[in-house]
Amino acid sequence: MFTIVKREEMANGTVVLNEIEAPLIAKKAKPGQFVILKATETGERIPLTMADTDPQKGTVTIIYMVVGKSTALFKSLKVGDGYLDVIGPLGKPTHLENVGNVVCVGGGTGVAVLHPITRGLKQVGNNVISIIGARNKGLLILEEQMKAASHKLYVCTDDGSYGHHGFVTDVLKDVLTKNDIKLVVGIGPVPMMKFVCKMTKDFNVKTLVSLNPIMIDGTGMCGGCRVSIGGKTQFACVDGPEFDGHQVDFDELMLRLQAYTEDEKASHDEYCNLKKEKA
Repeated sequence: MFTIVKREEMANGTVVLNEIEAPLIAKKAKPGQFVILKATETGERIPLTMADTDPQKGTVTIIYMVVGKSTALFKSLKVGDGYLDVIGPLGKPTHLENVGNVVCVGGGTGVAVLHPITRGLKQVGNNVISIIGARNKGLLILEEQMKAASHKLYVCTDDGSYGHHGFVTDVLKDVLTKNDIKLVVGIGPVPMMKFVCKMTKDFNVKTLVSLNPIMIDGTGMCGGCRVSIGGKTQFACVDGPEFDGHQVDFDELMLRLQAYTEDEKASHDEYCNLKKEKA
């Protein structure tokens, strides 16, 4: 049992933070890596990139959005409850080096994935400019943490309820125009990453993205997380999750992610209805 020692509801209750006791993982984990969690013996295996680790406390922090039955089950877990399985660290860690001016762009729950990478890039000496966004102010997460991990932070909301009124790409274009940027890291919804990469390609700036395809075993055996990178098939669980954004076939990735959308919603609704009946 991997016990939850801290729990926080974020983004109007649609996003949940869990800090979990996992000392062996916390000791080895590096920015960019992920874990696979399972709540019960018959539960689904859910991959989530770690938002933070504390080797001294022996904990890892995950942040997830409730979208299906399994994440709804995760949300029902309280402090003192635990996950049956937490496996990791998995995937390749982010390559951190001092290259100069870097931009970290995050959208939605992608900011949770971006946070340790941003902090790591700052720690190795880069000048870090961060841009985070959400549909509205209530859905923004980790603003203070990203501010601390960056030298400059811009915040965007689609509806203009907070910060810049518009998309993260609006601010990114301005930053790229006015600064000599050596690296961009973009993590968030697939359409956001796609358009970030289209923009940085025009500026000829190296860009890394973290991909979240459907995943099952996390060891490269099943092939479920395959993605097309530069016309070649790679597996996000062992070859990634980070890739050269200019080489990613985002349209294929979006199609694969949509394959089980209806089943996911039906399973979520059935689970919630059963909970209501039992209550």
